[in-house]
Amino acid sequence: MSSSGLAEPRPLPPGQRLSQGLRQVNYGRVPNIDLATWSLRIGGDTEGGEVVSLSWADLISLPQTVVRADHHCVSRYTTLDLQWTGVAARTIIDLAPPADDAEYVLVSAARGYSSSVRLEDLSSPRAVFATHLDGEPLSPEHGWPLRLVLPHLYGWKGPKWVGDLDYRRFAARGFWEQRGYHLTGDVWREERFAYQE
Repeated sequence: MSSSGLAEPRPLPPGQRLSQGLRQVNYGRVPNIDLATWSLRIGGDTEGGEVVSLSWADLISLPQTVVRADHHCVSRYTTLDLQWTGVAARTIIDLAPPADDAEYVLVSAARGYSSSVRLEDLSSPRAVFATHLDGEPLSPEHGWPLRLVLPHLYGWKGPKWVGDLDYRRFAARGFWEQRGYHLTGDVWREERFAYQE
């Protein structure tokens, strides 16, 4: 608290500026997803080599968590205090564990989008596969039915419309990483571009 009794403003990550609302940023059109055929598939370098597939009913039957977090877009805007509700990423990892030597996860989504994420980032207690934003179901524009939220990384690292997780022993660059973005994307280290690696 400051001497005036008002809360001190929270510092933004380097290079970011405040946005009053979560912007809709999509690459391509918003997909039409049918929950009757949608599933979350977890494969790649899993512990036993198996593939696990969760239907929508399977997913929403898992324990729910709420994470209050800021959203940091690599285009330099930050939206504060969003409430994401869904399934903790750690719950999914425990349900379908990776091989001992897996270090990355390729998270794939509708329309060919993907993001490479370190397993240690996906294992964060604040990482969530969100189904709701601020108490309401996600809109299609914001990733319905499932969006990965990784609060300490730039927004592109958390795909909307998630459908597949593939554990990997080595990094496989996703959509934006192939186009010159940083492999890790830590917002507090301002890891925006691949030349910084």
